[in-house]
Amino acid sequence: MSEANPFLSGHGVSFVADGRRLVTDANLELAGGTTTILIGPNGAGKSTLLKLLTGEIKPAGGEIRIAGEPFASVPAWRLACLRSVMAQHARLAFPFSVYEVASLGVDGIGRALSRQRREAIVAESLAAAGVIDLAGRRYQTLSGGEQQRVQFARALCQLEAGRSVAERQVLFLDEPIASLDLCHQLALLDMARSIAARGVAVLIVLHDLNLAVTYADHLVVMDQGHIIAQGPPAKTLDDALLRQVFKVDLTLSRAPAPGLPFLLPQQHRARPAA
Repeated sequence: MSEANPFLSGHGVSFVADGRRLVTDANLELAGGTTTILIGPNGAGKSTLLKLLTGEIKPAGGEIRIAGEPFASVPAWRLACLRSVMAQHARLAFPFSVYEVASLGVDGIGRALSRQRREAIVAESLAAAGVIDLAGRRYQTLSGGEQQRVQFARALCQLEAGRSVAERQVLFLDEPIASLDLCHQLALLDMARSIAARGVAVLIVLHDLNLAVTYADHLVVMDQGHIIAQGPPAKTLDDALLRQVFKVDLTLSRAPAPGLPFLLPQQHRARPAA
């Protein structure tokens, strides 16, 4: 990506588990105001790379820097202000309410804020995620999609609370729309784009290629632990890459405006004999 001073960068990042290299020599820069979307088949290393960039796991090689500093040198309290993460899976063992789960995002880093401001952040985030009407419900009684939206609200709470300390931030979303219906998929991705428009660097892992090219400013393609292509969606995705990475023989089409590529899966159906 072409930014002189990216907010978060990984250079030559690798990760090995059980003798297997899951990520190899990955180079990625996340710029403020940009929505970066990471795509690839199952097992490509997308979630592992995201965990490396968030600090959840440590790289076996390479360097990750955030706000110009080596990741390892940033204290945990400051890191919590600089980045917010919505993980692919979140489990809670305690019977928290939806409001209490979202409030976890302001605990700790929001202590300097007034109680009124903390409560406002939680309410605003629940509303933005479309779950304000569920605030009093027990989290475990919700559907998978509803729980996912509550976790998004928690991530929004942390991001907003962290703004009182950090001017520049990054938001990580790992398959955030996996359990959502179409309406809520689009609402969540619209919200992610609006957050990027405020100057936040946003990284999203997605499987839906049409949504990826629609919402991405910068598209990153992974396969077998390698980043094999990245750049603007219209210049990154092509028929040859689809065959190489996703093992499908589909043809990309282009909408008249703004010229983004899109896929029609019905092209793959067998044609009736003449």
